[in-house]
Amino acid sequence: MTDSPSNMDNRFYPLPCMFTLASLFCGFYSIVSAINAEFKTAAIAILVAAIFDALDGRVARMTHSTSQFGAELDSLCDMVSFGVSPAVLAYLWALHPYGRYGWLAAFLYVAMTSLRLARFNSVDSASDSKNFVGLPCPAAAAMISAAVLFSHFLGITGEVKHISLLLLVYILSYLMVSTHTYYSFKEFPKFKMKRFQVLVGFLLLFILIAAEPQIMLFALFLIYLASGPVYGLMIKFRSTKKTTITIKKHKP
Repeated sequence: MTDSPSNMDNRFYPLPCMFTLASLFCGFYSIVSAINAEFKTAAIAILVAAIFDALDGRVARMTHSTSQFGAELDSLCDMVSFGVSPAVLAYLWALHPYGRYGWLAAFLYVAMTSLRLARFNSVDSASDSKNFVGLPCPAAAAMISAAVLFSHFLGITGEVKHISLLLLVYILSYLMVSTHTYYSFKEFPKFKMKRFQVLVGFLLLFILIAAEPQIMLFALFLIYLASGPVYGLMIKFRSTKKTTITIKKHKP
């Protein structure tokens, strides 16, 4: 539910709100599972919450039932499902051994999620851009979940202590409030290849995910995570190159 507040009414529409509350339920269930040391279940619950979160806005737009009430409910539920829930999971799974640095990293993640949502509601939702400014909080939460699932694939089922996971939480916190550009998938991307080739490509990707979901999900979310900074470097490089060419042309 990402429409601008000026374009929405305050009526209550049950159908999209049911998807939003389903996302909230999954987020809360993830917290309960993490407290019970069922980290894999908690990670899966966050991924399911992300699916429901992706569906609620699309259902609202398809049924012409966007509203200010739905947008506010969506943000509140996102704070739990993609802010508190992954922070609790990350803390109990990997940050607890680091003591003060661990719980401060978890708190920073929650704080940055709240700032990300506030900025999205005030800026991004009023824009027609196909891109997000900063890493979307569902993607950040999914990255933490994918890391948990990948560790299970490696045979690590309990708590983990590795400095890379502490750094991952700090990096995710930064990326959520950064100005890096991330593709939003609001519209289906246009490919230069033929539609049949695109279909085959997506089919192969689906087969790879179905065959090794823990590896592929981790790899895909890691690629999406890196896409923002990489895209920024590409834009900066092109701008520098154009400036250099312009200067050379104007030299006597």
